[in-house]
Amino acid sequence: MEVHKKSLHLFEKALNFTKVGLVITDPAQKDNPIIFVNEGFLNMTGYSKEEIVGNNCRFLQGVDTDTESVQKVRDAIKNKQSITIQLYNYKKDGTGFWNELSIDPMWLEEEQELYFVGVQKDVTIEKEQSRLLDNTLKEMELVSTPIVPITNNASILPIIGDFNDNRYEIMFNKVSSYLETAEEDYLIVDLSGLHEVDTYIASKFLKLQQLVSLMGKELVVAGMRPELAAKTTSIQGSFTNLSTFHNVKTAIEYLQRK
Repeated sequence: MEVHKKSLHLFEKALNFTKVGLVITDPAQKDNPIIFVNEGFLNMTGYSKEEIVGNNCRFLQGVDTDTESVQKVRDAIKNKQSITIQLYNYKKDGTGFWNELSIDPMWLEEEQELYFVGVQKDVTIEKEQSRLLDNTLKEMELVSTPIVPITNNASILPIIGDFNDNRYEIMFNKVSSYLETAEEDYLIVDLSGLHEVDTYIASKFLKLQQLVSLMGKELVVAGMRPELAAKTTSIQGSFTNLSTFHNVKTAIEYLQRK
């Protein structure tokens, strides 16, 4: 018995030593209350043990807590399933934080009882860093889609790096807005800086050509590589009626002669 008590004491001490929050709930009781909480959870939320034990974890929820995410947690508990999800929760002082919550059912054979173990980790800093990175990437995409007048009658749009749906949408909208007031008759799109070229990219530029044509302008493609030309043959419409050039220099020389 003494060995058993000592093991339990060491186990509880270890749980309190960890910096993550940990709670154990008892679904056999009304409202699935917390029956154990470690020091990490107290430090994370600012609540005392007396304020937590006996209550359901919903006291961490607030105005900006996503109701759909909360429902997913409820469904997982109802179905006795594990779940890991990020929730926007609130500390005792009202401070909001992002909580990475992992819940697992725990069946104790000797008691023939089911419990739930919830592990919480404050990931607010990581979420903020991710948000800042996303904003930076979006800004970079906008900056990397410049339309620059280079002659009295032509502007150039260099495409550098990788290409995806988001970047195409940004480019398409920017070209559309630009062409509404542009005086130039020609838009040169330089593809020489693209990392990879495939039929997906070719199809996107065919749609861009249609837009430019509908706006009463002409699209000219520079940096047309052999692999891009080859891949357009499988696309209906292809670049047959489009002026294409090996580089920007030859494209400009062509337009100056027109």
